[in-house]
Amino acid sequence: MATDANNNLPVRVYQKQFIALMQTVFGVQSTFGPTFGALQTIDGVQNNAIAFSVKANDVPVAVGEYSTDKDTAFADGTSNSNRFGKMQEVVYGDIDVPYSFGWSFNEGIDQFTVNNDLPSAVADRLNLQAQAKTRLFNTKLGAYLVASAAEDLGAADDVNAIFETASAKYTDLEVVVPIRAYVTADVYNAIIDHQLVSGLKGSAVNIDDNGILRFRDIAVTKTPSKYMGGKAIIFTPDNIGRAFTGINVVRTIQSENFAGVALQGAGLAGQWISTDNKKAIFTASAAAAPSTSTTTTTSTNAAG
Repeated sequence: MATDANNNLPVRVYQKQFIALMQTVFGVQSTFGPTFGALQTIDGVQNNAIAFSVKANDVPVAVGEYSTDKDTAFADGTSNSNRFGKMQEVVYGDIDVPYSFGWSFNEGIDQFTVNNDLPSAVADRLNLQAQAKTRLFNTKLGAYLVASAAEDLGAADDVNAIFETASAKYTDLEVVVPIRAYVTADVYNAIIDHQLVSGLKGSAVNIDDNGILRFRDIAVTKTPSKYMGGKAIIFTPDNIGRAFTGINVVRTIQSENFAGVALQGAGLAGQWISTDNKKAIFTASAAAAPSTSTTTTTSTNAAG
């Protein structure tokens, strides 16, 4: 056995505490929380590829017409027909949802140098790690939404036109849940400065906070550009997806290399939106930067 093996050193596990922290911090700091809802957590990863299975079916809702024909269900149609139309069987299939990325951390807390008691230091670092993992989720979820979008609506040169286009598409798709636009600061400011943003026509503005809540009846969320996957706007209905993480281990273990503990954690994570719901995700690209090139003209006076 290697002399530095630590198998028999005291270990404390913090999975349950870290799960609670992750759920709380994600609920407060997740940029895309309205789309993905609360963070789904699993204590322990039983399968390193599949997170869980969801029940789903792709049978469309059939809109039929009730029959009153005298030979349907009665007379010549007795016992061999019905007035409700053809019956369609509903069967739910299992969809395996895979993990798509992993996370880990490995920190050392030396009681000689930490300048704090070990339990307080561990609690503080777990909280900061939960915040760091939430920022990681923000990046991953933004990129996932962009990759899942059904269409890019073009450059966001005219925010009113882009929002009108998105609104028309959601009307045609018959989306009945609230729609949200995650926007960069530039787009947000363009909306605030737009002539229609007067509180009278298709906008809702909070005067005290100098912020806009809705534009063209679409909720507006100002989002750091680093989470936008290179896009200026991400349009998506609320609560159409799920984000999840499985925690392999979160622990402290007494170190043989210094007077303190190693704080370690690792897990897998991912996100899921059904194929049908991806049809209702749209993006808009950043407005083209104005050209900075200049043309210099020179005139020459010729002596006649």
